[in-house]
Amino acid sequence: MDENTHYQVLRNDEEQYSLWPVDIEVPAGWQPVGKEGTESECTAYVDEVWTDMRPRSLRERMENTGA
Repeated sequence: MDENTHYQVLRNDEEQYSLWPVDIEVPAGWQPVGKEGTESECTAYVDEVWTDMRPRSLRERMENTGA
């Protein structure tokens, strides 16, 4: 990754995030969240919104068991 590449932020069904070049097809299982920019801009966005690194299924399982 470099600052000359334009990126988009993707999220999967487990609510995990990834940066992806905008000119490359989005891989199966991932959806754009609407944020695009430089690597630094997209990383800052992910740092802001992805506050719990656990996959969604694990968070839900832990909530259901009272853990």
